[in-house]
Amino acid sequence: MRSDGDPELDRLRRRYVAVDRRYLRLSYGILRLGDRQRHRFARELARAADDIAPRELGLLLDCGWRERRTAAWLIAITGRDNFRARLGELLLASEVCCAGNSYCMALAAFGTTDDADLLTAYLDRYLARPDLDYDQAAALAALLHIDEAHGTDRAARFLVPGGPWQGWIEGQSHRSELDPAECQETMARLCSFVQECAGHRASHDR
Repeated sequence: MRSDGDPELDRLRRRYVAVDRRYLRLSYGILRLGDRQRHRFARELARAADDIAPRELGLLLDCGWRERRTAAWLIAITGRDNFRARLGELLLASEVCCAGNSYCMALAAFGTTDDADLLTAYLDRYLARPDLDYDQAAALAALLHIDEAHGTDRAARFLVPGGPWQGWIEGQSHRSELDPAECQETMARLCSFVQECAGHRASHDR
């Protein structure tokens, strides 16, 4: 992980991460924005996603949760699926809090079988750990989102009665908030916002 005091990283943080405390509005914070706020934020993110270079995204992914969360969103908005493997590695490693749901969102937005493979690998590892409340719900939601888009059922084996999801959720104090259908709906709303941002990028190009 990159250390503080790097002038280039300081510049990237100011321009892409900390501006108007952007990192706090990303992820589930988007769902609390009003229509006008959301549309304005989508335009801002579209511009930022177009402006940032791949190398700069890589630098942010080597930092803390704020930078990684922001980078994952900018990657998703521009559809830079060459970062797929890196996002999958970060998700599986689960080194920092508050970023994993954004990795899951990006993989859901890419929405291919390769992304489903990465989400499945995560669920295989972390649903076996009811002592860890990490990003299991977001990963399942992302996999369900991809299943719905492709007419597949890769999430089904996790959701069978007495299966991995039930085993994990029984160890969670907030289990009432973890209905798979509701989690999938939330993920769909986040991916819809990604598409809204992508639409602003397309309008800039015309």
